[in-house]
Amino acid sequence: MSTPIYKGYNFTISPLQPATEILIAELGAAGFESFVETDTGVNAYIQEKDWNSSILEDIYILDSDEFTISYVHEKIEQVNWNEEWEKNFEPILVDQKCSVRAPFHEKKDVAFDIVIEPKMSFGTGHHETTHMMIQHLLALDIKNKKVLDMGCGTGVLAILAEMRGAQPIDAIDIDNWCYLNTIENIERNNCKHITAYEGDVKLLNNKKYDFIIANINRNILLNDMHNYATCLTKGGDLLLSGFYNEDFDKINTACANLGLIFDKKTTRNNWVAAHFKNKKNN
Repeated sequence: MSTPIYKGYNFTISPLQPATEILIAELGAAGFESFVETDTGVNAYIQEKDWNSSILEDIYILDSDEFTISYVHEKIEQVNWNEEWEKNFEPILVDQKCSVRAPFHEKKDVAFDIVIEPKMSFGTGHHETTHMMIQHLLALDIKNKKVLDMGCGTGVLAILAEMRGAQPIDAIDIDNWCYLNTIENIERNNCKHITAYEGDVKLLNNKKYDFIIANINRNILLNDMHNYATCLTKGGDLLLSGFYNEDFDKINTACANLGLIFDKKTTRNNWVAAHFKNKKNN
């Protein structure tokens, strides 16, 4: 098999946040596969076969008056993705209870030690939303609950759910790389109760869950909220993240209209993770 040829973009960003996170999200939607954050911005990579000269035309943050973003790009014959992220991926520790690390990191003396190889997938724990979702999962009782991790990325949240006693668990992502990466990380962490699926909310037909995790983005959450509410058992829990504090009212209203009652939220650098309870009979 021939090695894919990539286009590499080096973005210089000021101020760095939240512009870097917004840019990564928009580039990911445009087809970019991998990102490495730097001291001055972010490097982004896309396969040349998926690239076109107008690829950045719909990246709205590039035209924002709030940030200064410049970039250069080049053709890259070969990228060792593992080497790229290994140089930048440091282990993290959440509330002194959960560590998320790579196989080459030293094991931590914590209750929940998660080993992942994120590669091109989202969900190392470094991003604010994943970090906060881990905090919620550490605080809530999920033992023996049937769980859905929607938009699972690396599978890190599904893996933590199993470690905390949940079963069975469905982990779903529309991205093929995330689906394959989740399978790899499930095996790496010796998980026995997680099933990974490639797809979207169409896979939820006639499914029921006691606990749903959805760390995606505001628009997808709003679009798919009815599906989550339909799948959630009475008294079930819904954890949502992937949106900003200014978007919370829209999320809360959409949930309330479906009988999902707000319980609490956490914020981190303007990102939100919110917990809702289902009060309706489904």
